[in-house]
Amino acid sequence: MSVEPRKKDGHGRLGSVLSGLAVAVGCVLFLGGFVVGAVLYQPFSVPTDSMTPTLDVGSKVLAERVDGADVKRGDVVVFQDPLWGDVPMVKRVVGVGGDTVACCGAGGRLTINGTPVDEPYLQAGKMVSRENFTASVPEGSLFLLGDERHTSMDSRAHLQEAGHGAVPRSAVVGRVDAVAWPAKGVLERPAGFAELPGGVSRPGPIVPLFSAMAAGCVLILVGAAYGPLARRLGPGRRKPTAAAAGKPEDKVSA
Repeated sequence: MSVEPRKKDGHGRLGSVLSGLAVAVGCVLFLGGFVVGAVLYQPFSVPTDSMTPTLDVGSKVLAERVDGADVKRGDVVVFQDPLWGDVPMVKRVVGVGGDTVACCGAGGRLTINGTPVDEPYLQAGKMVSRENFTASVPEGSLFLLGDERHTSMDSRAHLQEAGHGAVPRSAVVGRVDAVAWPAKGVLERPAGFAELPGGVSRPGPIVPLFSAMAAGCVLILVGAAYGPLARRLGPGRRKPTAAAAGKPEDKVSA
């Protein structure tokens, strides 16, 4: 009888199984993170310079779809209100229902219920507001300011209206969690608002989602690369059998 070439050894089979598993898990992580992210987040483009230097004109941001009731002071939100033009706008929440927002207090700072608030996101050397104002925020509403206080058309421009410049919480479309382009990453919650009653909101799951997608990409690439690498780095090709070389096969006597 003829001598058959050896089949793939156990290590080769195990490697193939592990590489296939890596690709499968990678696909689950990547696609799962993408789908969950698409459900929880909505992309927006910043139309004006009213939020500089935090958000540049044309920045692509990811806003978590949240209920307006979950928004807290310091959050950057996307909202849409008929009195403001009924188009999506991006501003920072500085006051919530029941607050008295005023400017300017001690050291030229914004005050919430008489407490001065540090705003490190404002451009250094510029006034917190060109005009002094005081506003009482109705319950269920939000008082919104742009980070570029000199050009922003925000709640200060609507002080004479029924809501004293505030918008209802129901107008909130989403809370900005991260800047996708240019890649500035996750927005930090201002520490100055954290000391006020109610504190600040916690970031959404943007970091875990991106981590899952990145891990998925790595696993897919590693799993897909196993086969070619194994063939390149493995033992050399087997020598041709006698039949393949055109020679009579050796026979094994019974």
